[in-house]
Amino acid sequence: MKKMINVKKSSNKGILLSVILLFSVSLILVPSNGYAEEINVKSMGVEKTSIITFTNDGTKEIKTFRIWLSQDAKFESFKTEKGWVGEKNSQGVIVFSSSESIKENQSVKFGIKTDKPNPVINWKGLDKTNSVVGTGVISTTKIQKVDQNPNIEPSKNVIDNDGEIFSKSEFRIIPDKPNAGSTIRVVGENFGASQLFEFYIDSNKIGNFETDNNGKFITTMKIPNNISEDRIEFKVKNNQGEEKIVSLRLGDSQNRIEKIDDVKITINGIGKVVHRGDNLELFGTASPGSAVIIEIKDPQQNIINSRTEKVDGTGNWKLDKTINIPFDAPFGKYTIITSDGKNQNLKYWTIETDKTILLTPAEIMFDPGSIIKFNGTATPNQLIELVLENNLGKEITSDIISVGESGFVEFEYQTTENDDLEGTWTLIATQNKVKEFIYVGYGEMPSIPVNIEFDKTNYKSSENAIISLLGKPSEVLKIMIINPSGAIIGEDIEIKLQEDGRATYTLELGGYGSGIYTAVAQKGNAQSSEKFSVGLQLGSGPIEAQTTQLEYEQGERILLIGSTNPNVLLNAALVDPNGVEIKKIEIPSNSDGTFKVEEFKIPNNAISGTWKINVNSGSNLDKSEFEVILTQEEGIIIDVGDTIEIPGFGESIKFGITTSQKTSVTIQILDKNDSQVGESLSCTPTTDFKCEILWTFPKDIVPGTYVISVNDSKITVEKTFEIE
Repeated sequence: MKKMINVKKSSNKGILLSVILLFSVSLILVPSNGYAEEINVKSMGVEKTSIITFTNDGTKEIKTFRIWLSQDAKFESFKTEKGWVGEKNSQGVIVFSSSESIKENQSVKFGIKTDKPNPVINWKGLDKTNSVVGTGVISTTKIQKVDQNPNIEPSKNVIDNDGEIFSKSEFRIIPDKPNAGSTIRVVGENFGASQLFEFYIDSNKIGNFETDNNGKFITTMKIPNNISEDRIEFKVKNNQGEEKIVSLRLGDSQNRIEKIDDVKITINGIGKVVHRGDNLELFGTASPGSAVIIEIKDPQQNIINSRTEKVDGTGNWKLDKTINIPFDAPFGKYTIITSDGKNQNLKYWTIETDKTILLTPAEIMFDPGSIIKFNGTATPNQLIELVLENNLGKEITSDIISVGESGFVEFEYQTTENDDLEGTWTLIATQNKVKEFIYVGYGEMPSIPVNIEFDKTNYKSSENAIISLLGKPSEVLKIMIINPSGAIIGEDIEIKLQEDGRATYTLELGGYGSGIYTAVAQKGNAQSSEKFSVGLQLGSGPIEAQTTQLEYEQGERILLIGSTNPNVLLNAALVDPNGVEIKKIEIPSNSDGTFKVEEFKIPNNAISGTWKINVNSGSNLDKSEFEVILTQEEGIIIDVGDTIEIPGFGESIKFGITTSQKTSVTIQILDKNDSQVGESLSCTPTTDFKCEILWTFPKDIVPGTYVISVNDSKITVEKTFEIE
């Protein structure tokens, strides 16, 4: 049926339409959510002008419509029905709203004019609470403008569409043995994007369809009942005469799929929460003999993965290849849509981190002589060890710090331009039994080295060791195992890393004798090694352990040596004067009964007093005690005293300050946001370069971690303290 529409020019950049023949097309594309049945959308267009009709087919009342253009097209003008108001925001989205909502079976029309013909239009319908009722995509068909003389019969071929067909364009018919009078599903890909094509059976045109913005399509056609040939040709054609052909032999009536649209679509194999590095094995159900499209959208609603899969004769489908969650996938809410072109299934899932330590460098690459900085979060109210190694695996600096209530962690190192080696440096963060590696470039862009970790330190010979590997995605690593005598066991083990650069390997330990082994992972010239032990037992013999010094300063490395029975598993713990266990490790004794520990270090903010290292195995225990003295950090030492209650004033805390000069010092108390708490204080050191000051808590102070900052006009020294 022909329809004549005359639209007058609006006084406000309205839409100019003379007497134009418009071709009405109802477009049902794969929508971007699960509410396609709620809103029916029709578009009529000519040249750069389109009229869009939204019909509410659901029960929810619709109050707002939002439309925006894809690619590089822009709106020039728009027009609304009476009672509706349109406004284009700074993001280029036109928002249509009305005081009266659209109820069930009611419609509303909007006219738009764009700077380019036939744009791809995105739309979204919202209810009174601004909740999404429906969303999707409209691609208006190009319609040739006809002569304004109503007595002239318009051309029958009014479609003006290039309809690109390429050498790699292909389509298939489902089922592959259809019969006369049956409904078939036509699935294609690699055609021109967002373009109109015609579908033929032999020389008879059956219908039109349109591709999506990826050049794919799924459509339903019906084979005429009067076809008598055993073999027929199905054709996809454009208006240039180009075509793709599929020739099939007709089957019997049992292949008919008249009720294909009534079958429910399901998808399984994905939970509500997934993690980076996970592999999703997706499967589900749909109409037998049909095909499904699976699309995954990121938190910004960008399509990041699209798969097409055929449904078998029993209504089941399964992806041939798993979908890997990349190691760098953004955290947030994702959408997965499974559709056969008409029916669809919508699910949401969230990518969350399974890490308790999240640290990142301030820069990907630091220049020589600059300060390398890391910050992030870890488990609150627990100690964390941070070790910075250069490209040769040599420790540059390290520290053990207490993570505050907020969980925030900050770590930095001042490089020396002429001394530090350029390359990829690694920050190794360890908290409890969790260890993370963070890479940064020093003087050059970083590359991911090879790392190897074991799930335990010591194993029984009847157990299996789980080896975790980290390196460049998809590269192949070689692992060799060296026994306690230094010989290589068996042949090298080859392991291919996954797309996220990780892999695990199960090492069977049957036949391994008691002793200390070494695993070496190699890739080219890069390698990493890790020791593990098999069959070590808690010893029954005496233990002797002693540090090589009786006195240490803050930040100084400790060397502990000792002896016990051969091949014994020992536990060593560094303990401060308050009895707090700073670090604990497992160590084995050698075949001669000796052992050496170099992993302990005095924290940079350690308190002074008597420290100790406890070494035990079974019921046997020995301890080595030593003194820790405070280093005079750049001329100022801060001692944080206990909290005391002063009648009439409230709670206060005493600070002791030691300087290298008799100059007056200024004191500030800062909160976790580096904002000053209360007023600044000052004190003048005595002849022995010491002063004390009492700071009273403000009445509205919040418990947490605070910083005292002391400045003597030359340097500033800070120290953290807790208010409970």
